[in-house]
Amino acid sequence: MNRSLLLAALFSTLALVACEKPTVVNVPAATVAVPGPAGPQGATGSEGVKGDTGSSGAGTTVVVTPPAASAPTN
Repeated sequence: MNRSLLLAALFSTLALVACEKPTVVNVPAATVAVPGPAGPQGATGSEGVKGDTGSSGAGTTVVVTPPAASAPTN
C-alpha cells in the first residue's frame, strides 16, 4: 500500500511538471496623451481678396415648403 501510494504521488508529480506552461506576455498599458499648456499666439494673417458683389436675379422667387406631417398610424 505504501509503495503504490508513493508511486502514485511520484507519477502525478512528474505528470504535472511535464505539462507545458503557457508563456505570459505583459502588454504595457496604453499611454494617454495629455495636452500641455497653450503656446504663444501667432501673427495675424493678411486679409484675403474680397470677391465682386453678385447681381440681383431677374426671375420669379420660388419657395418650396415641406409637406404637412401626416397623422400617425396605429
